[in-house]
Amino acid sequence: MAKIMTVDYDRCTGCRLCEMVCSVNKEGASDPARARIHVIKWEMEGIYVPMFCQHCEDPLCAAVCPVRAIERDEAEGRVRVDKEKCVGCRSCLSACPFGAIGWDEEKRKVIRCDLCHGDPTCVKFCATKAIQFIEAERAVLVRKRAAAERLHRALSQTSHGI
Repeated sequence: MAKIMTVDYDRCTGCRLCEMVCSVNKEGASDPARARIHVIKWEMEGIYVPMFCQHCEDPLCAAVCPVRAIERDEAEGRVRVDKEKCVGCRSCLSACPFGAIGWDEEKRKVIRCDLCHGDPTCVKFCATKAIQFIEAERAVLVRKRAAAERLHRALSQTSHGI
């Protein structure tokens, strides 16, 4: 069964520990700029949003790669970059609608979440469980339940004149 990473924005505190453990795991150094996950703060909403590769079914990054260094591995349910083929043109950075692809200035190559080969380090260290790696079907149910709870709260506030 396919698993995906999900985020519960209400739980994210913006501690950025996920960035630190990712960079240490992948690069051997505590350098958030080289992490595959980045926490973005939405000032107006007052929320933190961990951003990472969504491993799209039809990845735009792969479509624009001139050397075909990016492909979706259906067996693992993830998008991979062949670092040997990557020429560092950065076309994929522009194509990603989520801004989830990074650039390693030292190696002159793109970097992206690879789900730690099925055992994401950021998930293990997320103390609030804002980031989870769960079965895709369960993720859909969780989202439906959360939407229903938000609707219920909104209707309750409206009926109480709040």
